[in-house]
Amino acid sequence: MAKNLVIVESPAKAKTINKYLGSDYRVMASIGHIKDLPSKGLGVDVEHDFEPTYEVIPDTRKRNNKKIVSELKKAAKEAEAIFLAADPDREGEAICQHLAEEIVPKRPKKATFRVMFNEITKRAVQDAFKEPKQIDVNLVDAQQARRVLDRLVGYKVSPLLCRTVGGRLSAGRVQSVALRMVVEREREIENFVKTEYWTVTANLAAKLPPAFDARLWKVGEQTVKTSGFDQDVKKTEILIANEAQAGEIVAEAKEQSYTVSEVTTKERKRNPVPPFVTSKLQQEASRKLGFAVKKTMMLAQKLYEGVELGSEGSVGLITYMRTDSTRVSETALNEVRDFIGTQYGANYLPEKAVHYRSKKDAQDAHEAIRPTDDARTPDAVARFLNKEELKLYRLIWQRFVASQMMAAIFDQTTIDITAGRFIFRATGSVQKFDGFLKVYQEGRDEKSEEDEEAERKLPLVEKGEALQLNHINPEQHFTEPPPRY
Repeated sequence: MAKNLVIVESPAKAKTINKYLGSDYRVMASIGHIKDLPSKGLGVDVEHDFEPTYEVIPDTRKRNNKKIVSELKKAAKEAEAIFLAADPDREGEAICQHLAEEIVPKRPKKATFRVMFNEITKRAVQDAFKEPKQIDVNLVDAQQARRVLDRLVGYKVSPLLCRTVGGRLSAGRVQSVALRMVVEREREIENFVKTEYWTVTANLAAKLPPAFDARLWKVGEQTVKTSGFDQDVKKTEILIANEAQAGEIVAEAKEQSYTVSEVTTKERKRNPVPPFVTSKLQQEASRKLGFAVKKTMMLAQKLYEGVELGSEGSVGLITYMRTDSTRVSETALNEVRDFIGTQYGANYLPEKAVHYRSKKDAQDAHEAIRPTDDARTPDAVARFLNKEELKLYRLIWQRFVASQMMAAIFDQTTIDITAGRFIFRATGSVQKFDGFLKVYQEGRDEKSEEDEEAERKLPLVEKGEALQLNHINPEQHFTEPPPRY
């Protein structure tokens, strides 16, 4: 009989951990929380420091909670020591606290420990069991405060909302604030007053192909205004405000000779982006894969808890997926640098590991989201994952590996063309070295200026070279309201 009992939240996590611990450990799952505020009634004593009253969650059609608790109690009674190994966050800490209260026998008192790991790998699990800790009461209090706020807002405000507005409506600690933000943005959109402006673009031919477009940049000493319309037009700016004004410029520009007045080429670097935090993973999975937040987190949870990899058994493929930190362990940095050097060559590897700064308000409790083993490439595990799991794993793997690669290098060329009192400008860029782009490119909701430059092909020209005007076109634009979230 196993001497030690280990309790985690899910059967998948239990299966993965079990193979790393040996016969002295029995790993069981609580299937999430075993206690919560009562489903009927407030469950919070607002007259006495908002003290919550928790109860064992009643049975449902999908879950026999009494049986789960009974089996855990029996196993705890037989064990010499109990290790609580729920996820390393507020919810996990609260689960551990409730397990300690409900499962662990009071007499005789059993040795009870808290173990935490950021990834479910043999090394991480065994290291955690070498240095077990106690339950963090501050984390438990943080979860409890959030749960109490959820209950207070939901139970107190929802009935008032239904009576006032009508229908079956609900309020919540998070959803009500989010709704306010959505409404405020919608009002901004409704009240937005668009501004008309025009641009003028000349299509020009040099001695060598291809023909290229150049946009009117300056009229005399005044720069053509194409942004910042929430501010007044400065003396150094000119706003082409209507079709008549644009037509006058086009008519005058057609009569001019076009000459290259300046050619500048400078090297520009594009640095890789940090590995994923939770919010960035959700955004990128939405942009690139079309996944809803719920689906992304469900798939990530499965990749974290463990996936069957044939003879290897259940393996956790990624680190913990709820994090606001871009921090990466030194061990993981050394491993990914070795992988990059071997797979892509020394010219793709920076001299030193890249360390990214987390935001000032980041809790930094966990590492960034990354693969637990870079050698498990998406292609290597593809046959063990379904299509959606593979897509998400590939996204996480590519982002992390790319984050430790060299910057991409571009030659950015700017051509200024003088035509009477007008100066037109054309910009374009050529990629000299792909760097991290060999592995990963961040998704965008709209094309960036960099993307447009990369698509723009410019001919080789010299200062003083005469150009031929093929055609010149005015184009009407309107400023746009802020986008919906």
